[in-house]
Amino acid sequence: MSGIGSIGNAGSVAQILALRQQIVDRSQLLQQLQAPAAPTETPATPAGGFGQALQGALQQVSEVQNKSSTLTEAYEKGEVTDIAKVMLARQEAGIAFEATLQVRNRLLSAYSEIMRMGV
Repeated sequence: MSGIGSIGNAGSVAQILALRQQIVDRSQLLQQLQAPAAPTETPATPAGGFGQALQGALQQVSEVQNKSSTLTEAYEKGEVTDIAKVMLARQEAGIAFEATLQVRNRLLSAYSEIMRMGV
């Protein structure tokens, strides 16, 4: 029987450390996969203008949310068994949405401030 009392065993500690290392390795892999995408998007911003940059960012947020929904549905159906992958996708979607919301709030604030200016 493996319960809380067996955590002190050397085998259990080794298993926990192995799981931790797997999580760290996957996190690093995800960061490496996301890093090459950023340089290709940066040059498009000055040439395309603000509107296109904003539209591109919104499309990326939508893609991240769709990916999260797809992984969540697959997990619920039993097709995906890696809960860490599902949770990371959900967290990424949440952070992307929050960032988008903050940009929107800043844009509305700037618009309001401009409207209050005297001509």
